[in-house]
Amino acid sequence: MSSELSGTTALVTGGTSGIGRAAATTLAGLGAHVVLSGRDAGRGAQVVEAIRSAGGQADFVATELGDEASARSLAARARELVGHVDVLVNNAGIFPFGPTADTVESDFDEVFSVNVKAPYFLVAELAPEMAKRGHGAIINVSTMVAEYGANGMALYGASKAALVLLTKSWAAEYGPSGVRVNAVSPGPTRTEGTVGMGEALDQLASQAPAGRPGNAAEIAEAIAFLATDRSSFVHGAVLPVDGGRIAV
Repeated sequence: MSSELSGTTALVTGGTSGIGRAAATTLAGLGAHVVLSGRDAGRGAQVVEAIRSAGGQADFVATELGDEASARSLAARARELVGHVDVLVNNAGIFPFGPTADTVESDFDEVFSVNVKAPYFLVAELAPEMAKRGHGAIINVSTMVAEYGANGMALYGASKAALVLLTKSWAAEYGPSGVRVNAVSPGPTRTEGTVGMGEALDQLASQAPAGRPGNAAEIAEAIAFLATDRSSFVHGAVLPVDGGRIAV
């Protein structure tokens, strides 16, 4: 256990699996008291138990993020558990792929509700409190397909592109008060959520210099960097963690 984040608290959305679970575990390993949220109480309990068994502090809040009320309610529950939130990791998201012509309005609304609206109102609820205390870190989890056009990824990419712009806007809004807002932009990453992609994930990853998919722990290390004072002069940045896909 490190003490780098000792005495701080972190809220990680979508923390029961994949990148979120790795981020929660990594931040707890640095000494933060982590509140992780998700839909599956069983998986949440497993993550909490694993963190506590390793000597860390963690709590779980079951929630279905997707609108202003759920976001503000999660923020309130986190406050009840840890007093205040120093680090917010907006990781929860959904990533349907498919042709634009096959998209129905309910799918469109769900993607933007989870990927944009929920982070927006979590920041609206928590960032002003961070600003009053004069410090805080917000890390948004984007995607490499927010940066370029990709067949079948218009809806998902557009929602994350909105989050990229919000990252920069929030950095301008809250940075002067000591709150750093940044994003990570993962490339193909092997998680429970991408297991269904099969060989397509490897094919996508093969186009980048690293030549392989990433893993959740590698993305979590980038999140941890942006959560700590190691990145004290980094505001409004989007950190590619994509095996070099941005370079080609």
